[in-house]
Amino acid sequence: MDAGLAALLGAAVGSLTTLAAAVVSGRAQARAQHDQWRRQHRRDAYASYLSALHDRDVAMDAILEALRSDNPDLPDVDEKTRRFVALAREVHRAAEVVILEGPVSLTEVVSRITHASSDLSEVMRRMVESAHAGDNTRRAEDTALAAERERILYQAVKNFRLAARSVIDSTNRHNELRPERAP
Repeated sequence: MDAGLAALLGAAVGSLTTLAAAVVSGRAQARAQHDQWRRQHRRDAYASYLSALHDRDVAMDAILEALRSDNPDLPDVDEKTRRFVALAREVHRAAEVVILEGPVSLTEVVSRITHASSDLSEVMRRMVESAHAGDNTRRAEDTALAAERERILYQAVKNFRLAARSVIDSTNRHNELRPERAP
């Protein structure tokens, strides 16, 4: 083989090797960028959900506080209830995004929050109706039940935070440990 042909073959092999390395590197970079994008969307969805839960829970606390009075200001309670309902809708919207962004493992955790929220809201609704009726017969019982259901809701939200953090952390670890694949 003459020197020119050998140089040409060497250059061709070098070019193909460089091209293959660029393809592998490009794929790895594209995958890393996609994973970062996905992780950021999940993080944003989880943060929005937690923020909506917080705002709704502050509104709920305001209603429960207003109902502690012997003679609650009913128009004020009704206004706070309307605010609570609007914020509850925001929680529902944010929960849908969390479910959409996934993973599926968070669906059950969100479901537990929804169930705990519903249970507490039912007690609060009954307390508002009793206040409108001027009926204090179940007040102490409902106040205690509301406190217990708030504790259950708080625990469900805490579990969501832990699960969401685990999803984000496992995505980070998975990306750090994932070996690059050849094309």
